[in-house]
Amino acid sequence: MTESRNTENDQQNAETRQSGSVNFIEAIINEDLKQGKNNNRVHTRFPPEPNGYLHIGHAKSILLNYGLAKKYNGKFNLRFDDTNPTKEEQEYVDSILDDVRWLGADWEDRLFFASDYFDQLYEWTEKIISDGKAYVDDQPATVIAQQRGTPTQPGIESPFRTRSIQENLDLFRRMKAGEYRDGEKVLRAKIDMSSPNMHMRDPVMYRILHAHHHRTGNKWCIYPMYDWAHGESDYLEGITHSICTLEFEVHRPLYNWFVDQIQTGEYRPRQIEFARLNVTYTVMSKRKLLELVNEKYVEGWDDPRMPTITGLRRRGYTPESLRLFAEKVGVAKRDNVIDVALLEHSIREDLNRHSPRVMAVLNPLKVVISNYPEHHEMLTLENNPEDPEGGAREVPFSGTLYIEREDFMIDPPKKFFRLAPGLEVRLKGAYIIRCEEYKTDDQGNITEVICTYDPESKSGAEGSQRKVKGTLHWVSAPHAIDAQVRMFDRLFLSEDPENVPEGEDYKKNLNPDSLQILEGCKVEPGLKEAIPGEKFQFQRLGYFCVDKLSAPGNLIFNRTVPLRDSWARSQG
Repeated sequence: MTESRNTENDQQNAETRQSGSVNFIEAIINEDLKQGKNNNRVHTRFPPEPNGYLHIGHAKSILLNYGLAKKYNGKFNLRFDDTNPTKEEQEYVDSILDDVRWLGADWEDRLFFASDYFDQLYEWTEKIISDGKAYVDDQPATVIAQQRGTPTQPGIESPFRTRSIQENLDLFRRMKAGEYRDGEKVLRAKIDMSSPNMHMRDPVMYRILHAHHHRTGNKWCIYPMYDWAHGESDYLEGITHSICTLEFEVHRPLYNWFVDQIQTGEYRPRQIEFARLNVTYTVMSKRKLLELVNEKYVEGWDDPRMPTITGLRRRGYTPESLRLFAEKVGVAKRDNVIDVALLEHSIREDLNRHSPRVMAVLNPLKVVISNYPEHHEMLTLENNPEDPEGGAREVPFSGTLYIEREDFMIDPPKKFFRLAPGLEVRLKGAYIIRCEEYKTDDQGNITEVICTYDPESKSGAEGSQRKVKGTLHWVSAPHAIDAQVRMFDRLFLSEDPENVPEGEDYKKNLNPDSLQILEGCKVEPGLKEAIPGEKFQFQRLGYFCVDKLSAPGNLIFNRTVPLRDSWARSQG
């Protein structure tokens, strides 16, 4: 299934390519520039609603919009479409600012809010009413929805559609003055109730909300709908290419109709849609992500199992890895689902180049080297063979070590190239050891492995030519630092967690083993002062990041991804 999905994605991405590396959006921009539209400018924006934390789909949009502005020497705005005070919070504004900045998208001095334009939107709205193209409707939302009809049946005109211009102006001003209750009246655009596009059937432009706004306070009790505020905000900011996801394609005629009502001169923003990012084993709905947070299925928006940017950051993802992922996904015209393994491959590719190699033991088993001297020695180990500037570090080696419990078996199968009675292995960067005997407790659990070492087998030493098939990581027991390690798996068991029979809850697909907390792990002493956000490769185990709650004496590591790369193997 994964291979067929990868093939389908490759085909869809190929459809978006023109000559060279130009995608279909760039081809449109190139043609606009060729025709001299908007004074040969390119000006993009990222317009989030501050009603939740951003997720990886938003990251793709941010990188696309900012990347286009950079490519064409244009400008990039960050604008909050804050038109619904009942769902918006300053916390979300702050988190979005932090995430966009972390991704490297620089809006310079162009930070805006749709609420900045409420006065101008109101003024334009009175003009539209005066032009006979909007009216106040007294009907409740349920009746208005019923009267819209269906995609195959025309809508029914409101009995209030024929109100006079003067009456509509008076009622709208009284709405603004706070004379009516929430939901008592709305303002609707007068377009076409028989349009085949449901969004053109007299859409609501303003509703009454007696709610405190995070920026404008209690100045307003009427708020513009997203469709009305969005295009006009683009127009006010000089946006040339309003790039959004595919679900807004059916909104484009309404976007254009609203711009028609206020446009002066030749400048005009153009809406272009691309396929939203869908990833396997993940939900992208803000509503569902909020539900997971509020109902305590996860620890919060920054839970490392969440697809939020803040969650990915805490897990150890880097801006470079998300940029690499976005480049590999490409810009598609049709919706598709991306294998989460590609995302994991992207972070491995970045961390492999930059993260220091260290040794950690997650399930310790004590090893005593009976013929090793009582003192310890310092071994010099390479930090990262992929990084020419990575340098080296000193690691203590002694006669008492920890290895992974799974690296020892009493009666191993064939081709078990780890430690067992009578078998030899090399300790990474150190010596070859041989298992001579082992000890168990009353329940038969192995408590200690006793080995001997070959003093002439030191790694890198002149004359050390002995070869063995197995190499184990280890930590010197007297020098080891205790740590907690949090092992994360996919949050959902199903590739398509939202695909459940009608009436069933998508949360039944939650993975009960998506988080395992390992206590008593042992790490090399150089990690004692590791700070939150630092990233490492635990040799043979995977890539790990120091958690935000970690501190000296209370080290906490999050596993970002294991070393195994299923996506790279699927590509041959």
